[in-house]
Amino acid sequence: MRIKFYFPIFILICTHVIGQNNPLVTSDSIAQANWVKGQYSRMSLEERVGQLFMVSIASNQDQASKDRVKKLVKEEGIGGVIFLAGGPVQQAKLTNSYQSEAKIPLLIGSDAEWGMAMRLDSTYAFPWNMTLGAIQDNAIVEKVGYQIGKHAKRLGVHINFAPDLDVNNNPQNPIIGNRSFGEDPANVAKKGIAFIKGMESAGVLSCGKHFPGHGDTATDSHKALPIINSTREQLDSIELVPFKKTVENGLSSVMIAHLDVPSLESREGYPSSLSNDIVYGLLQNEMGFQGLVFTDALNMKAVSQFAPDGEVELQAFLAGNDMLLMPINVLEAKKKLIEAYNTGVISEERLAHSVKKILMAKYKAGLYNYQPIDLNNLYEDLNDIENDVVYEEAIEGAMTVAKNNFSLMPIRKLDNKKIAYVHFGDDSGDTFYETLNKYYKVTKIEAKDIAGYKKELANYNLVIIGFHKSNESPWKGYKFSQNELFWLEEISRLRTSNTILTLFAKPYAFLDVLNFDTMDGVVVGYQNSEIAQEKAAEVIFGAIGATGRLPVSAHGEFPVNSGVDVKSLERLGYSIPERVGMSSSQLAMVDTLVQHGLDSLMYPGAQVLVARKGKVIYNKSFGKPTYNSQEQVNEESIYDLASLTKILSTLPLIMKMEEEGKIALNDTFKELVPEYESTELKDVTVLKALSHYGRLPAWIAFYLETLTKDRKPSPEFYSQNPSQDFPYQVADHLYLTNAYKDSIYDRIGRQSLKSNRYRYSDVGYYVFKKYIEDTYGKPIDELIDEFLYKPMGLQYTSFNPLHKFPKDEIVPTEEDDYFRYQTIQGYVHDMGAAMQGGVGGHAGLFSTANDVAKIMQMYLQGGYYGGEQFLNERTVKKFNTCYFCNKNVRRGVGFDKPQLEESGPTCGCVSPKSFGHSGFTGTYTWADPDAELVYVFLSNRTYPSATNTLLIRSGLRTRIQQAIYDSIIN
Repeated sequence: MRIKFYFPIFILICTHVIGQNNPLVTSDSIAQANWVKGQYSRMSLEERVGQLFMVSIASNQDQASKDRVKKLVKEEGIGGVIFLAGGPVQQAKLTNSYQSEAKIPLLIGSDAEWGMAMRLDSTYAFPWNMTLGAIQDNAIVEKVGYQIGKHAKRLGVHINFAPDLDVNNNPQNPIIGNRSFGEDPANVAKKGIAFIKGMESAGVLSCGKHFPGHGDTATDSHKALPIINSTREQLDSIELVPFKKTVENGLSSVMIAHLDVPSLESREGYPSSLSNDIVYGLLQNEMGFQGLVFTDALNMKAVSQFAPDGEVELQAFLAGNDMLLMPINVLEAKKKLIEAYNTGVISEERLAHSVKKILMAKYKAGLYNYQPIDLNNLYEDLNDIENDVVYEEAIEGAMTVAKNNFSLMPIRKLDNKKIAYVHFGDDSGDTFYETLNKYYKVTKIEAKDIAGYKKELANYNLVIIGFHKSNESPWKGYKFSQNELFWLEEISRLRTSNTILTLFAKPYAFLDVLNFDTMDGVVVGYQNSEIAQEKAAEVIFGAIGATGRLPVSAHGEFPVNSGVDVKSLERLGYSIPERVGMSSSQLAMVDTLVQHGLDSLMYPGAQVLVARKGKVIYNKSFGKPTYNSQEQVNEESIYDLASLTKILSTLPLIMKMEEEGKIALNDTFKELVPEYESTELKDVTVLKALSHYGRLPAWIAFYLETLTKDRKPSPEFYSQNPSQDFPYQVADHLYLTNAYKDSIYDRIGRQSLKSNRYRYSDVGYYVFKKYIEDTYGKPIDELIDEFLYKPMGLQYTSFNPLHKFPKDEIVPTEEDDYFRYQTIQGYVHDMGAAMQGGVGGHAGLFSTANDVAKIMQMYLQGGYYGGEQFLNERTVKKFNTCYFCNKNVRRGVGFDKPQLEESGPTCGCVSPKSFGHSGFTGTYTWADPDAELVYVFLSNRTYPSATNTLLIRSGLRTRIQQAIYDSIIN
């Protein structure tokens, strides 16, 4: 038997009192050495040998199995336990039970490479190493390591058998694959160092595996002994690189693989875990590793069949391993080791070498001051919101654009796109599809054969294919079916469209694709989690950028480290509060307040949205369209925005006109409408009218003069059917005469100015509408649609929504018993806007909270959104200025602004730069540049009657705003 023994200085530090003048010695290192020395001296030979074993148990196993391990702890003094499957609470209880029986606290181990969920239910799964390997910012990998370490420590786990440091340079590897950071040794090393740093900062020991490298094999060592045929030079330049680098950077332990490596071990078919030349010679002597050395599981067939029970463990120990993991027969193995000690095969020095290293690891893990696991809030602590924050950040960092012909991504110019989504794979792609639709209308196409696909896709100019495979474990299938490979090639050849392939699986899936010549875009999402699907959609539409690089060679066209940087277009993304410095628990107060509004009958239903730092972090729907509805309000329910129309439709057009020199803030009404030259309105300026400082009347009840004496629509003015003479639809079967249009503007011209300088007024927006339409020769709804809504991809924002949407998707606003005498649903609630065919300058716009937020975000971003500068930043600032604050008028130019005194339109918690508006139907939106925050509240408080003013009197909308600001952390 060839045994070469190397005695690391690590043990010298532990076993000898060193002079206090030595700068390497600290009070803690002395305490460590004393604790190790004391524990060792009190142990019998049987107890010392017992420390070498770490046995396995699953917390969901039968009681007899659990009791067998307890007996090994109590009677054989084993050194540790590795937990396999089960649940966190079960495991914690079992850990406490075992520790209570241990004379020296047990070293608890776990295989939690991507989190405790690798083994346990009800715990969190972080991205696989292959995904992390794509990230360019290693600080993110460190965060993942920290979270995993934090969970392990909370569960009483002292050593996590992670990270996997194998360089996966064989695509056919059945057992490593996604568990590896990739095939680039330098990248694997960097990721490993970051992961270790994070995990150990949480107080959990690391373990690099599987030494000397398990990546270049197509054999599963659980079933047979894999052969690594690399030369020593190849091993030095590839497999050993991550181990060398991590050893230099504080790796706590190493796990030795069961491999046949002829270039390192001359005995044919001899497992590396039993090789003195590999364990001692290479790892501990040549590489200078002084930490703990574990065997891989000794019940694996790659080694278990090599020798009888007990003999494998003895050979592993003699080879230089310190801790023997998952032996088949502890009693027999312990017997063999004691016999070897008694016959001099194992020296006292050799035994002390390993046992003291194990004790040192226990000290480092805090077991010198052992405390039982606290079971209180265990589940909550393992599943807190910080997990999602780190997971999302990691997935964003990993997103890889492998191909991007013509700079197709992120998608710009949405107004000329017709987009289809095709689902491939055997797992759900619902989240991907739903997220795509948050940016633009995307149609899901399903067909049984390629002929069907070609027919359906002929009408689209962009096809997004999502390939979705199971996200349950890294070993699940990842390949395209033969049909899918054929369909993929045929669809990508369609001349009528561009194609983007999005992969939610292992990158090696690309190896089966014949070529990518006809594909314009390729995105790699790596996993099919909901967050990965969301982030891939956000990359495609430019809510986030992409900087990931392929960690493996995925195809001839996509070698390792390939990838294209894609920049964000600053479209709204979707995330969670903590990602943008807000508290989910505090934000839950919004739910309470909105529910209080429902319970108090302030409105039948509502949508509430909050976005911060460019990410929607709260978007919820409450209640029903009416009190008697069967269905619930959802994110696609369309609301009458009422006066929000002013800042979301008319104002952006005025701002654009001001930039083009077509209107100026000091222009007067007589310059906009020459017919007003002889009226009192003639000298009212654009600035004063938009600031509600022009002394205009609040509103004009135009509809009253069109009613009969019994207050019904007069046949003189209305028809039940549309015609050239009655073109303006006011409601179902109710059309206003064409002749009345001039009457509206004539009546406005006959108004007297009011005495109050400040008076909120709709009247100016009638004038602005007329001027805008006369200037451009188009209706205002067409103008704003072309200028803003279509390019921004606003699917649900429009005037006269019944022209585009089914009635049941639109929330009703009132049971009208004074003008139209019917349910107002899909027709604008405001009477004046209704009499203009549903298109007013002051009202008439319908939308969803999500669409409203996009426009408000565009303002926050200085007029920029989705790759287009719709308005100059200078213009936005100019109109978001209070020009009459010295006159006690808080208004900006079109925008409402925070109150100047105690009460007003906001909670009083917003910044002076903030701006927004409210609407009669129960709507409200506000944006704050300082807080980088957008808030949208949509309701139909006017249903069934506009006399319901509970919402207004309660101040609920601004109390919700206060709750939002209260949820901002620090």
